[in-house]
Amino acid sequence: MAGSISTIVISDGTKRYRARYRDAGGRQHEKRYKRKVDAQHWLDEQTAALVTQTWTAPERGRITVEAWAEQWLAAQTGLKPSTLYRYRSLLRSQILPRWSQHRLADVTHGDVAAWVAEMAEKLAPASVRQAHRVLALILTLAVRDGRIPRNPATGVPLPRARRAEPRFLTREQVERLAEAAGEYGDVVRLLAYTGLRFGEMAALRVRRVDFLRKRLVVAESATEVGGTVQYGSPKTHQQRTVPIPGTLVEPLARRCESKGPDDLVLTSPEGAVLRSGNFRRRIFDPATEAAGLPDLSPHDLRHTAASLLVASGANVKAVQRMLGHASAAMTLDVYSGLFDDDLGALAERMDAAHDAHITERSVGAVWA
Repeated sequence: MAGSISTIVISDGTKRYRARYRDAGGRQHEKRYKRKVDAQHWLDEQTAALVTQTWTAPERGRITVEAWAEQWLAAQTGLKPSTLYRYRSLLRSQILPRWSQHRLADVTHGDVAAWVAEMAEKLAPASVRQAHRVLALILTLAVRDGRIPRNPATGVPLPRARRAEPRFLTREQVERLAEAAGEYGDVVRLLAYTGLRFGEMAALRVRRVDFLRKRLVVAESATEVGGTVQYGSPKTHQQRTVPIPGTLVEPLARRCESKGPDDLVLTSPEGAVLRSGNFRRRIFDPATEAAGLPDLSPHDLRHTAASLLVASGANVKAVQRMLGHASAAMTLDVYSGLFDDDLGALAERMDAAHDAHITERSVGAVWA
């Protein structure tokens, strides 16, 4: 590619520096600057982009963020309805109000960093990170489509999201809460003793309960999206099998009586699918107050299940499989504190092995 800079005089008599080059297809591009150094800088950038094959035709970056976001969203296949709903919500509330009329080529790293800082002053860190991630995904597709040379959202400083400390109940507390929940005590026990997510529990169907083997097959989840309940695969898209504690066999059997294979095992008093918001307001929150366990959430029962599993001797892989985590690393990331006792036991075994070795050497020396 041959580029050049020439001097031109415009109608008012002032000089401009015109930088020109031809792209790989032979098409000519040019820009004019007041200073020669700026013209040379632009020309050098275009030359480097052509050499490194990161060059993009300027007109391809002229589409607005709003128009490109629509194309990006239409290309998102295989997502859970709840994820797609969250993306749309973030676009509507955080991204498009700031970026809708910006052209892709005009979005700069500094502008994205300023936007993130503004959000951080009024939103929780997790919300800021989610909004930034969606914009970054939109811009990543623009890079792959050859509309912009690089993603300006990459490397932007983000607020650190702090994970809330898991809350664990004892078995006595679980039973107290279950008693306070009345006819829905079996729901409390099921969540606390199996580690099912609320949506997985709500979507459990009769045909997936094996009373002979005392097993549940977790293959579906119910999620409320925009006021309607939609069914899909579990969070990790993987079905799993979970053991049923003996104390839950009879209550679940009563729930399944006179129902068809595809009927829901646990339902609202009206026979509809259990909705998290309604369940909390009508059943769970009043039960936590009555049981003396304020500020508890149904998800805390999932944490409790992990705690009880570890206390029963389960290792990391067993807890991972039971809870349906994507990896053992994720299980450790959330529940590493539960395995501290394993480290203590390991140290004791190492000390015992060391002592045995010293004793063996001493006995050998005596006989020698």
